[in-house]
Amino acid sequence: MLAHTAMANQLAPNTPFAPSGSQTSLNSPLGKNATTDSSAVSLTVNYLPHKFSNTLLSPGPRKRKGKDGAGMPKRGGGVEAFKSGEARIPGENDEDYDGVSGDFFGARHGKKKLRWNKFKWFLFASNALLSIYSIIGLVMCLLTWFNIWVHADIIRVANRTELIISTLAACLAIFTSLIGWAGILLNNRAFLAVYTFILWIVFIFLLIPGYMTYKRHTFNLEGKINAQWSRDLGASGRLRVQNQLGCCGYYSPFVEATISQTCYARSVLPGCKLPYLQYERKILSTWYTTVFSLVPLHLYIMITGLLCSNHVTYRFGKGMMPKAYRLSLNSMAVIMDNYANQLAEQYGSDVATEILARSRSNLQLDSMPTMPYLPLQPQQTSVNHSKYDSIGSRAPETAI
Repeated sequence: MLAHTAMANQLAPNTPFAPSGSQTSLNSPLGKNATTDSSAVSLTVNYLPHKFSNTLLSPGPRKRKGKDGAGMPKRGGGVEAFKSGEARIPGENDEDYDGVSGDFFGARHGKKKLRWNKFKWFLFASNALLSIYSIIGLVMCLLTWFNIWVHADIIRVANRTELIISTLAACLAIFTSLIGWAGILLNNRAFLAVYTFILWIVFIFLLIPGYMTYKRHTFNLEGKINAQWSRDLGASGRLRVQNQLGCCGYYSPFVEATISQTCYARSVLPGCKLPYLQYERKILSTWYTTVFSLVPLHLYIMITGLLCSNHVTYRFGKGMMPKAYRLSLNSMAVIMDNYANQLAEQYGSDVATEILARSRSNLQLDSMPTMPYLPLQPQQTSVNHSKYDSIGSRAPETAI
């Protein structure tokens, strides 16, 4: 009997079966009708890749650096996550944890000053450019709507459609930049994904007024001006153009003129065609040149968003353990039963029962179904797990 006890102490299994100071939490409860057939349960939990932390089965306090508590294992993530040999999954209080649990700028009290990676700096610079030129564009449009510029009323009458679309583009660009700032400052990849998508819509709204003004300016502008004066402006529109340019009628006071205090039959004011044509040619040229000059800048912002929005931190994916590597009670039942069968085959059923009972007590697995520990029979490895070694063929591990 003493020999059996000594042998049990020597053959105590390693983690997750060995006793520990902290209790291991399991992901999902085991139902009463759950099966422990190894062909129906994934046993890949025993083959954790190196990119996952070795503290998944040994929870406890984690430190980013080994100054305070050098023996503490590290969960992973952070700005060093892509270095060789580093874990990929961050802890709840890691410096790149995805959430807003810290201050507005992501800082947390009692921790060292955080660092931005190069992707985040690129996003910051590109979104700053987007904010600057969108605010300037909106200010220019508003000053035109409020008739602050010289001859701004002509634009409101003759180029109203282009002005409306330009104002919408500026407003949408400002809204997009606000989403970008929220995603950058809060390390929120969902916001940055929406930000990257809306940048394409802003790009379309940016091109529309540029194309409209270029087409109007380049292809028969004089004929379009003639048609607009005769059909589209109306009496009130012609009057506003006459007041702004100091002219009367289209060719003379006798051709499509709107009567006013300064425009009448004997007025000496010139016709409006020449000054109106010159003004439209100038304003349309300035308009599409400004819009098309912003296209390379906006393309840079879009490419930066596409390449950097998913790397605002060095955290891999969403920081969640893939489902294939999560520990469940079904997997634990199969692993422990296979291990106990090996012990029963080599040292007898009493040793296997004692070790398994101690493991159940440490892990609080009393509700786990049991299986008779018979000598292990040869079995074929499941096709689903052919890339891994068969657990049943491995020798029992001894305690360190």
